[in-house]
Amino acid sequence: MEQKKLVTILTPAYNEEDVLPLLYDRLVKLMNEQVNYDFEVLIVNDGSKDHTLELLEEFRKKDSRFNYLNLSRNYGKEIAMIAGLDYCKGDATIIIDADLQDPPELIPEMLHYWEEGYDDVYAKRRSRKGESWLKKSTSKLYYRLLQKTTRIDIQKDTGDFRLLDRRCVEALRAMRESQRYTKGLFSWIGYNKKAIEYDRDPRAAGHTKWNYRRLFNLSIDGFTSFTTAPLRWSAFIGILISFIGFLYMLVIIFNTLFYGIDSPGYASTMVVILFLGGIQLIFLGIIGEYLGRTFSEAKGRPLYFIDRYNETREDNLHLNERKF
Repeated sequence: MEQKKLVTILTPAYNEEDVLPLLYDRLVKLMNEQVNYDFEVLIVNDGSKDHTLELLEEFRKKDSRFNYLNLSRNYGKEIAMIAGLDYCKGDATIIIDADLQDPPELIPEMLHYWEEGYDDVYAKRRSRKGESWLKKSTSKLYYRLLQKTTRIDIQKDTGDFRLLDRRCVEALRAMRESQRYTKGLFSWIGYNKKAIEYDRDPRAAGHTKWNYRRLFNLSIDGFTSFTTAPLRWSAFIGILISFIGFLYMLVIIFNTLFYGIDSPGYASTMVVILFLGGIQLIFLGIIGEYLGRTFSEAKGRPLYFIDRYNETREDNLHLNERKF
């Protein structure tokens, strides 16, 4: 009898006690219906402060297909995902958020395209219910700008909900940068991709953890990880301002020498000085963002520490070996 393929369902979770029972029921129903595959569920508890861990322990007792990875503290979703990828065992891994905005019922279609030979089957949103006009508009503008400044094809209207073949998982595991932008990494690794369109649901329960401050930080990570365009813009704008200043200087010299026109103006001088000073500080901030990320990567610290994998306490001595 041919051995069934193993599929891992990977879910990062942070303070998701309200929605996890719903996720459990829908995943159990899905796995029981898909008799042609073996499944494991790996939920990464990213330092939750509610009863998320206790619920994961309950799920494990009720169904041995459910596994949990308890991080030593809150590291953020991007790090929680690479921690999960390090521990997943499946021939394919499906990443899905705990909030059920992405329907697990789409997984059989993903598996179908995976069997046809696609390595990365990702869900593309037709609509995004429960999100404000401002959030959708700024997201669209951000991805359009990022696409124009990078050489890789950034997938639009997509999140982390996707199926990854084992070789895609190994490729992602090989990249150990601490300032991670996984949505860009999915595009960067390449391989054979297939989009599935769907309508995104509102959050099933609980509250979103993504406020505008966190989304802004994530967008900065995206730019600094996949393009050096802001540095180039700084140089071009600096050259342009210098050229304008040089022309203005020639005008003042010409008027003074040939027409004897004096050019007083303390206020205008202060405006120019403050404007140029502001531009310089902005450019220094852009350079600082890149320099700060270089500093963080140069430390070579492990991306995360594990408290427990299921019932087993982790000593973390194997983290360096687990990188590749």
